Amino acid sequence: MHFLHTLMERMMSIQSAMPTEEEVEAALRDVSDPEIGINIVDLGLVYGVEISDNRLHVDLTMTTPACPMGEMILDDVREVLATLVPSDVEIDLNLVWDPPWSPDKMSEFAREHLGWR
Repeated sequence: MHFLHTLMERMMSIQSAMPTEEEVEAALRDVSDPEIGINIVDLGLVYGVEISDNRLHVDLTMTTPACPMGEMILDDVREVLATLVPSDVEIDLNLVWDPPWSPDKMSEFAREHLGWR
């Protein structure tokens, strides 16, 4: 699986510097909503990333507050982000519901994948 291979590569590399927003976004593309089969970035679930010297903060949402895979997705996000930062860096995930997710937040790739144009 691509996710596991990428995760193992990241875990084996020693990170001494904080990642860029682009690197965080690329890593989050390895996290998919298992019910839909599309990564959380293309689904539009990632609302924002803030990086400081000792903290990585991510605002994200789910497609619905009743998402049965929500905890699994959050666990996957934590695992992926932990491979990007030194072990002493705080990973702060903020699950937000405002603004609520809607299909217009999806990338063109996600829309085409789901057959929505």
